[in-house]
Amino acid sequence: MAHRVLVNLESVSKSFGIKALLDDVSAGVHEGDRIGVVGLNGGGKTTLLEVLTGLEPPDAGRVSSAGDLRLAVVTQRGELPPGATVGEVVFGPLGLAEHEWASDRRIRGILHGIGFGAELGGATASGADPEGRRLHTPVDELSGGERRRVALAAALVQDLDLLVLDEPTNHLDVEGVRWLAGHLLSRRSALVVVTHDRWFLDTVATRTWEVVGGKVEGYEGGYNDWVFARAERARQADASEERRRNLARKELAWLRRGAPARTSKPRYRVEAAEALIADVPPPRDSIALSSFARRRLGKVVIELEDVELRAPAAGEGEQGRVLAQDLTWRLAPGERVGLVGVNGSGKTTLLRTLGGEWPPASGTRIQGKTVRIGWLRQELDDLPTDMRLLEAVEDVARVVQLGDREMSASQLAERLGFSPARQRTPVGDLSGGERRRLQLTRVLMGEPNVLLLDEPTNDLDIDTLQQLEDLLDGWAGTMVVISHDRYLIERICDSVWALFGDGRLTHLPRGIAQYLERREELAAQTGATAGQAGTALDGAAQKNSAGGVGAGARTADAGPSAAEHRSMTKELGRLERSVAKLDTRIAGLHAQLAEAATDPDRLIALNADLAQAVGEKDAAEERWMEIAAEIG
Repeated sequence: MAHRVLVNLESVSKSFGIKALLDDVSAGVHEGDRIGVVGLNGGGKTTLLEVLTGLEPPDAGRVSSAGDLRLAVVTQRGELPPGATVGEVVFGPLGLAEHEWASDRRIRGILHGIGFGAELGGATASGADPEGRRLHTPVDELSGGERRRVALAAALVQDLDLLVLDEPTNHLDVEGVRWLAGHLLSRRSALVVVTHDRWFLDTVATRTWEVVGGKVEGYEGGYNDWVFARAERARQADASEERRRNLARKELAWLRRGAPARTSKPRYRVEAAEALIADVPPPRDSIALSSFARRRLGKVVIELEDVELRAPAAGEGEQGRVLAQDLTWRLAPGERVGLVGVNGSGKTTLLRTLGGEWPPASGTRIQGKTVRIGWLRQELDDLPTDMRLLEAVEDVARVVQLGDREMSASQLAERLGFSPARQRTPVGDLSGGERRRLQLTRVLMGEPNVLLLDEPTNDLDIDTLQQLEDLLDGWAGTMVVISHDRYLIERICDSVWALFGDGRLTHLPRGIAQYLERREELAAQTGATAGQAGTALDGAAQKNSAGGVGAGARTADAGPSAAEHRSMTKELGRLERSVAKLDTRIAGLHAQLAEAATDPDRLIALNADLAQAVGEKDAAEERWMEIAAEIG
């Protein structure tokens, strides 16, 4: 059955200055679509959303939408009515009184899931502060991240046909990202979302739009399917695309060697992906890198012994909240650690203590004599705004040794997305994403042997993330990373540690999946409802937390019985054999068409046979994906 078209772009163009961000773009959003939008920073993703939703008019072409369309847009602008309270922004459009939303289980679940229990209105990490007080907080007193969450909550509480989100995960922790993915899977509304969070994209998207060169290229499936399609496209590209091709193949190799079933494609397409990455080595040789790190660092890197860690005090003479007690942690040479926890649990304070910038309330910090710390902070206040970009990089060093590669300042800047022409730009004229990349470049140019990265993925597009991961694959040193980007943690870290608010630092051998399980257990013990509303991931996407799903994501149902599972598995095998036979038949028909080029009657007959075979193959593929989605 055909789905209603909600919004349609016809030959749309949009330019800013002399740069064409959208050039003759035609695309449509239908009922039930969940579309992830990817592309380089500054490439037109946000412009596409603004034109799609009517926030910006096109320079040429036409944008049409269903007459009764119920639409909500959450942009990065964070614009909220001045003087309003949180409750007025969230519930004003619905006309709900406080007692009405308070008795609505779905709305309460959204408030908890979006993180109101973590920070708004002075709440603690435990979320014990009552919602009513937080919702009376004036929005003018909120930080940028809090304002974004308020705008997101105001959109999620509505019953919509289409929800459009621009980077909704930027100010959510790992648990919040997982909750949002589950909530979006449970909604009936269509979705268009710009995101650089690859796990989130792979979990929620059934289609992917790549904004590149002013065009919008469409792909079926989420992030993994897009990586495969782009790697296959790059395989056929010119030799000048060698570096991009190798990066795409390397990312695909990591995806395929990680958790299984990250793609929604049938097995024969998975086999094509395996063939494409057959000669790609593992991302890194951890043993060799650790050995090299020991030679650079010696035995002692950074050690915390019997440390009591406190948050910064609210006022003079006061003591901050205890974050950790009796903490002993010894970072080893070459150790690559991912640090996770809810907002307010003390991750950044712990990182500052490791870096020597925040003294422990008690206990001892020891640093090795050869340690050189490189620190990527969340803030962008450590950049020399009176310099040009390349000067700011060369101010740190002109040449850097990264693993077995020596790179000039200009080469490293280009590697992280700055073209030679862009390197002459004054730092003060850079966008937020560009400043983040410059910050990264300057940190790496310092040739640190200990890296402390606090939310390194903020404002970075997927291509830059792949470049960063590729650089860090061969980096020999000790690394501690705070991030809500599950793909980044899984890709570049060898172990995961967590702060659960119990005064301890906990090792999680199974990584992020184990962290989410522990958070659910803690929520159940305390009676919290942070995971109640819309958590379609509670059943089906428990497996998603290990690797994401593609086009046929299931909601939390009971699943097929054992007998049904066996029957479906047999049908999958039959369909795969049928598709293989149809591929052979189609190839034979193409060969016969070439031979019959001078015989019009035979060409007509062969074309009819070819159309029938292609139709049968498409039907078989569609049925394959339906069954694959059913059995997971």
